[in-house]
Amino acid sequence: MAQKAYSLSHTKWLCKYHIVFTPKYRRKVIYNQIRSDVGEILRRLCEYKGVEIIEGHLMPDHVHMLVAIPPKYSVSSVMGYLKGKSSLMIFDKHANLKYKFGNRRFWAEGCYVSTVGLNEATIAKYIREQEASDIALDKLSVKEYSDPFKK
Repeated sequence: MAQKAYSLSHTKWLCKYHIVFTPKYRRKVIYNQIRSDVGEILRRLCEYKGVEIIEGHLMPDHVHMLVAIPPKYSVSSVMGYLKGKSSLMIFDKHANLKYKFGNRRFWAEGCYVSTVGLNEATIAKYIREQEASDIALDKLSVKEYSDPFKK
């Protein structure tokens, strides 16, 4: 598989990372409308910073992303930006979440980051197929939850 080298004005780079982060208290809140809104928000924020999302999947209680981050940004600064801005945008769209989370902090502290190297295809496949394998292993059913206060 040919690797696509990105370029800036004086730099050629290939910096890809597998990132996993969770909502506060690992609550299973990423479903239905919130799931599509979180995906849209993360895509928009990555586009603003010039970060390419190669693969991504929103699980009910965590987010997997395979991203290419330009070397002018550190991984921690991009994660701080993504988690901070997306929290504000999520609470703007879904004000009822403030009762569960408070203080406008949607994401838990910290994240998992791994460099990809030459096994990008393997990690992309893992991200795509993780939900199906979780269901098979845990014998869980992915149930779309509904708001108990709606009629």
